[in-house]
Amino acid sequence: MNQTLIQEILEVVEQAAIASAKLTGLGQKDEADAAAVEAMRLRMGKIEMKGKIVIGEGERDEAPMLYIGEEVGSGNGPGVDFAVDPCEGTNLCANNQRGSMAVLAASDTGGLFNAPDFYMNKLAAPPAAKGKVDIRKSATENLKILSNCLDLAIDELTVVVMDRARHKGLIKEIRECGAKIQPISDGDVQAAIACGFAGTGTHCLMGIGAAPEGVISAAAMRALGGHFQGQLVYDPAIAQTSEWANYTKEGNIKRLNEMGITDIDKIYEANELASGENVIFAGSGITDGLLFDGVKFEKDCTRTSSLVISTLDSTCRFTNTIHMKDGAKSISL
Repeated sequence: MNQTLIQEILEVVEQAAIASAKLTGLGQKDEADAAAVEAMRLRMGKIEMKGKIVIGEGERDEAPMLYIGEEVGSGNGPGVDFAVDPCEGTNLCANNQRGSMAVLAASDTGGLFNAPDFYMNKLAAPPAAKGKVDIRKSATENLKILSNCLDLAIDELTVVVMDRARHKGLIKEIRECGAKIQPISDGDVQAAIACGFAGTGTHCLMGIGAAPEGVISAAAMRALGGHFQGQLVYDPAIAQTSEWANYTKEGNIKRLNEMGITDIDKIYEANELASGENVIFAGSGITDGLLFDGVKFEKDCTRTSSLVISTLDSTCRFTNTIHMKDGAKSISL
């Protein structure tokens, strides 16, 4: 992995965001996802690298493109593993709601945890709280620790939690402590990363979301120096999702074991989920969100707003790009 790759990866997420944004608000979540997938794969194919998808759109027989194990890039150059979510928050995109983005994490070969398509309990917090808050502790304990680390009263803290039935007890506990809840319907990657930046108004992410997106969040938080922990959820009674209506706890444990995961209750730290020597996170807004704006279509250009975080040079690049159309006559600032 090298510096040139940073610019290439930025363009990958920009093109995916633009393709998906063309369908924003049309209620076509599957079509928006497919458009982003195709655009992301097309741009990846132009990069001089031996790329491999380790987290993607599903197994080969489930996804025609960006499937797990698919090789991407020219086939020459550095080995790079990718965890991708071309349209994170497909429902948000379909309904023109805040927080949808095209996102990926990249690392040296073998540097990203090949997370199964399970759920994950997550805890994200600012760098000041790294190693001090702990997913093993209660929400009450962690809020007290976070309050001390940030020198803020608990009633000044805002915690992002996915708006799901499984979080009813968690939300009740957080509110009883006096902290504010910011519920989100989908898309917890951007919320997790927002915890790594002061001034976003987001101080913590708690609760259960998708495991693959947890790896992408972990990569970003590792590069930022923020706190991220994840623990796989395999009990349908805890996940409380219709997708697992016919699954059993025993069956899920067997699935994990078959994938080589024997320590099923392991607490994963950010540097375990994204363990490579070099790690890059990239995201580009499809709709407006906590960290950046969504795609804006204008007469003579298309505007994108993106973020790239890299351990290669210890940078966070917030990038606004103007994609000029052929024959453009007037480009405003």
